[in-house]
Amino acid sequence: MVKSLESAGVKYMFGVPGEENLAFLDAVRASTIHFTTTHNEQSAVFMAAAYGRFTGRVGVALATLGPGATNMVTGVAYANLGAMPLLVITGQKPVRQSKQGQFQIIDVVRMMEPITKSAQSIPSASRIPSMVHQCIKIAEAERPGAVHLELPEDIAEEETNATPITWQKVRRPVAGEKAILSAVAAIEYAKSPLIILGAAANRKLVRKQIRNFISKTRIPFVTTQMGKGVEDESSSEYIGTTALSSGDRVHEAIQSADCVIMIGHDITEKPPSIGETNQRLIHINFFPAAIDAVYIPNLEVVGDISHSLWAMAERISPQKQWNFTNAHITKQRIAKSLLEKNNSPVFPIKPQRLVADLRMVMPRDGILSLDNGMYKLWIARNYPAYTQNSVILDNALATMGAGLPVGMMAKFLNPEKKVVVVAGDGGFLMNVAELETAVRMKLDMVILVLNDSGYGMIKWKQ
Repeated sequence: MVKSLESAGVKYMFGVPGEENLAFLDAVRASTIHFTTTHNEQSAVFMAAAYGRFTGRVGVALATLGPGATNMVTGVAYANLGAMPLLVITGQKPVRQSKQGQFQIIDVVRMMEPITKSAQSIPSASRIPSMVHQCIKIAEAERPGAVHLELPEDIAEEETNATPITWQKVRRPVAGEKAILSAVAAIEYAKSPLIILGAAANRKLVRKQIRNFISKTRIPFVTTQMGKGVEDESSSEYIGTTALSSGDRVHEAIQSADCVIMIGHDITEKPPSIGETNQRLIHINFFPAAIDAVYIPNLEVVGDISHSLWAMAERISPQKQWNFTNAHITKQRIAKSLLEKNNSPVFPIKPQRLVADLRMVMPRDGILSLDNGMYKLWIARNYPAYTQNSVILDNALATMGAGLPVGMMAKFLNPEKKVVVVAGDGGFLMNVAELETAVRMKLDMVILVLNDSGYGMIKWKQ
């Protein structure tokens, strides 16, 4: 099992030991894989998911059966809904002959099935190489997500002559020529096109071609929350971020566009208001659009996003009839609104002041890891991101408790960068025990706790 993980490139693992995974942990101890013990299985999964988000390679988390496995569920859902490659491994009692009845036993595989791309129990040692290889392949394939493998005690003790499968990277399919040409024609025909950068555009190799496409066309762009930082938000083409679903100034620019180019939109992320007028909506993504009441594209370019944008940039020509006046007027209004209260001396501190001060002290490539709360909307809206993965937030499951462990992984992978975790008192206290893990990992990071002695988002809604 461990040799198969090593063969696939796994270097780190996070989790909590238990009686049913001790044989596996002994094998990890003798391997090249570094295991970090956390205080909560949920935190381990958040860290592994964040590893997948930053690197594009699968993150791995380990738990025992029963309560260890159930503690993983929120993190697994976080990764699967947020499209982060993740493998969770859980132990289990012997499946062929158990002498403990139903003690601690629940059907973990069935529990994991609805919130993963694949959930399986390993039936024999000889199946391990193929199952590990296939699970990691599934986790990393577009759309990425979570997978689960259960390793029962008696299977872990089996001997086998099976050998690991050599890992090979699979090239993604590319969009067809007709789709590329149709998208180019629709954009060239438009009078006021607009780009929206979504979560799936925030992959490692996409940014270069996004910059190339925007540089050539000068089409204005906005970002969703999970699309922040894909393109430099100090760009003259950047309009704003859709922190709210509707009603914010950035939606004026969206509504004034007659052609919206959605690059990397993922329907699990709360979408901005689009398609409410006679707009043409072009879906450019790794996977086909999921159609629902709020997202109905007229044209789909399905394939590797980088290749699609490269092919479109090669063929497209800026048009004389393109008019971006409304978008840039909206940008000026947004810029003016962002100055409101950012120097306010009142206490309790205004969120605008907090965000302005954060941006002032953070380096251009500094990383913010946000938990979930009202402040997340203010930061998404008011805090310009200049580099990719410099504002890490969750707008899919939007769970509390993730900010600290995700920030820990950000610092672990980027030791040379400044990392600040921003959390409310509610979310921070959910995984506060991982402060000890952060100290043990020697992570030099800052944690900013916004204490309103309650659940601020819910109070606002009420």
